[in-house]
Amino acid sequence: MSYHHFVLAIALWWSSALSALEEVTLQLKWTHQFQFAGYYMALNKGFYRQQGLNVKIVPADPDNPDEQFKVLSGQAQFGVTHSGILQQRLQGKPLVALAAIFQSSPYCWMVRADSDIYVPKDFVGKKISHLGRIEGAELVVMLERAGIDVPHLPLYAGLEPIKDFFAGRFDALQVYISNEPFKLAQQGIATRQICPKHFGLNVYADILFTSEDVLNYRPQTVARFRRASLQGWRYAMSNPDEALAVTKAEYATTKSISALANEADKLMPFIKAPGIALGAMSQARWLWIAQLYRLDLADFHEQKHKFIYAEPDQEEDSWSWMLTLAAIVGVICVLMYIHLIFFRHRRFTLK
Repeated sequence: MSYHHFVLAIALWWSSALSALEEVTLQLKWTHQFQFAGYYMALNKGFYRQQGLNVKIVPADPDNPDEQFKVLSGQAQFGVTHSGILQQRLQGKPLVALAAIFQSSPYCWMVRADSDIYVPKDFVGKKISHLGRIEGAELVVMLERAGIDVPHLPLYAGLEPIKDFFAGRFDALQVYISNEPFKLAQQGIATRQICPKHFGLNVYADILFTSEDVLNYRPQTVARFRRASLQGWRYAMSNPDEALAVTKAEYATTKSISALANEADKLMPFIKAPGIALGAMSQARWLWIAQLYRLDLADFHEQKHKFIYAEPDQEEDSWSWMLTLAAIVGVICVLMYIHLIFFRHRRFTLK
C-alpha cells in the first residue's frame, strides 16, 4: 500500500468514525399526528444527528398501543406515555420518566352541546364510555372529587362509540381534545368538553420515558436523546407552521392540514405553561399525582429518585465526547506515525 493510499484509507476511516451514529427507536403512544411534532422536528432539523443519534420514530398500533411493553422488552429505547406510568412504576415496572411534554392532560369528557352536563357534578346517573384507571385516570378522579359514585354509573360497552354517541345511546365519551371533537364538528355536530385541566387537575401527560436498563447502560445516550427531543419541541412551538408542514408531508400524510392545524391550536395550551420550562417535572407535582391517584406514598418516596430523571451536568457529558474524540485522534496519529516511519525506512533501504 502506498503512502497516499494509506492516508486516504485513514481519512475514510476517520470520516466514517465521525459520522457513525448510535441507532435508537422512539415508540409513540398513538399514530402519527401533531401531538408528536417536536420529535419530528428534532429529526427533521438534525438535532438528533448533532447529538450522535440516528432515531427511528415508530407509530403505535391503534389496536394495541402498548408503548411501555415495547420499551421494557427492548424493542424501543424510548417511548411516549401517559401519567399512569407512575402507577406502573410503583407496581414494579422499571420505567423512568424523562420529561413531561404536556403539563396538563388533554383527555376530556365530550358531551353534546345540547346536553345538561356542564360540570363534573352533572354526571350523576349519566351513561359514560368505559374507562380504566391507568390511561386517562384523571377523568375518573375528576368525577370522584365532585362526589360522583363512578362505579355505579351506567357504562357504554358498544363497538362504535362515535356513531352511538351521535345517536344519543350514551351521554359522555372519553376523548383526546384535539381529535374526536374536531371530527364531529366536521359532521356538523356541536359538542362540549369537560376537562380535568379546567377543574385544577393538571396532571402530566405525553411523558417521554425510558427503562432503567437503558439509563443504566447508556446514560449519555439518554441525556443526548432528551436534550435533542426538547430542542425539537422548542423549535416546533416557535415555528408551528413549519412543524405542521413537516408533520403533514412526512408523517401524518392521511390527515388533512386543517385537522393538524386544529391539533396544534388545541394542544399548545397543554404544552406551554406560564413560568414552567418545556418538559419540566418536579417531585412535588409527582407526589401530588400519586396522592390524586391514591397510590402508596411510601412506595412513591422509595421509588421517586429512580423514577424521576435528573439530567447529568452537560459539561461532564461534553467532556466525555471530547475524550472519546481525542482517543480516536490519538489512535490515528499513532498509526500514521508508525506508517510514516516504516515508509521512510523502506525508502532508505531500497536506496
